[in-house]
Amino acid sequence: MMMQLQETTTQKNSLFNAMNSFIGAVNNMDQTILLPSLLRDVPLDEDSQMSSLKSEEDEGDMYSYYQLLKSIRGEIEWGVRRGTSDETRKESMKVTRSHSSMSMSSVSSASSSEEEDEIEDENLQSQFQYHLTGLQMVLSKLTDQANSLTKRYKKELGIGGWGQ
Repeated sequence: MMMQLQETTTQKNSLFNAMNSFIGAVNNMDQTILLPSLLRDVPLDEDSQMSSLKSEEDEGDMYSYYQLLKSIRGEIEWGVRRGTSDETRKESMKVTRSHSSMSMSSVSSASSSEEEDEIEDENLQSQFQYHLTGLQMVLSKLTDQANSLTKRYKKELGIGGWGQ
């Protein structure tokens, strides 16, 4: 039998826990919403938390966001689709090439190169922290939206007390 560890405050704020919370909320949503087609043409306007999901391009119904949340869950569980990762890799290679050509022309001495490496390391760390924080915030919002969509579905069907 495995001993469960008590979660500390830092563990509660971990990326792993944020991903698990999101995946759990989407799994709950998926199990609750037995007829996703009932979500078609149901506007998001009534729910203030979900109305922030609307964009100019989207139709803004609950079904499209149900599909979006399931798609994001799939990308977390299985990785980003191959086509998207290839495009991202090509873009990062372009950026890397431009940075390396700029750094090759700007390096004038060994001491300036060491200073640049230190600055780059600090920059990488701050970039990592920035993106990690952003990812955790996005996952938290997506978790709230999955829970909100589930509650709204129950409300629409009149089964508000089920599964609570």
